[in-house]
Amino acid sequence: MKCCIRSRFSCQRDGLTIRGYEYRPAGTNLPIAIVSHGFMANQMTVKHYAQHLAKMGYAAFCFDFCGGCVMMGKSDGKTTDMSVLTEVSDLCAVIDYAKKLEYTDTANILLMGCSQGGLVSALTAARLKNEVKKLVLFYPALCIPDDARSGKMMWAEFDPNNIPETIKCGPMKLGRCYAEDVVKMDPFEEIKGYEGDVLIVHGTADKIVNMRYVQQAMETYRADPYARKVIYYAIEGGRHMFSKRHDTIAIEYLRLFSSCI
Repeated sequence: MKCCIRSRFSCQRDGLTIRGYEYRPAGTNLPIAIVSHGFMANQMTVKHYAQHLAKMGYAAFCFDFCGGCVMMGKSDGKTTDMSVLTEVSDLCAVIDYAKKLEYTDTANILLMGCSQGGLVSALTAARLKNEVKKLVLFYPALCIPDDARSGKMMWAEFDPNNIPETIKCGPMKLGRCYAEDVVKMDPFEEIKGYEGDVLIVHGTADKIVNMRYVQQAMETYRADPYARKVIYYAIEGGRHMFSKRHDTIAIEYLRLFSSCI
């Protein structure tokens, strides 16, 4: 099915405007796909996934998290007010927006996230339980809570027992809430209870998210008493953020997983 419509969209969360793009084919009763970008990234880094999902028949959305972009972000919000939990709230706002459109099928929702966007998508899916039918995680950053407890998050270093008001993380200035919101979080407890299908794709050469986090996520999902698919693919040599060659492989896994709506 050919994607023929591209349009801007916006919605609100706590007085902030979230801005993004929608890609969809013509028609009605379209399943919903929402793609979330990673830490310091923006919607342009994941728009090709939304475009591929639209070609498969989804009304697909990508957007900038509030305060979540180091550059070129179109949504409101300060980086010092952003955390994994504020991004969960952003994603929930986009879901609510998509569900209200007259041409979408609210019974068929797919969430997809990359890196930090993967953690956000997994947390959101667990909160919404059976409202989300499919969950796709590319190199999900389930390590973020452990990183906060160690006081080392990417380029940032701090005392986890005395988190400062602001945290310098390379080109991005974070607020205390970024570490504080996850420092006591057990992500594997938090993602329990999601009832839909799961696809995880991770690179064996990822230096940011160790493969043990993905393996533990798979064990968590497979241990839940739900009759659903839980699929994992390791891309040999794949790094955090896939190369063009590895992304082609990952997109084929996405196509196979998402084609049976």
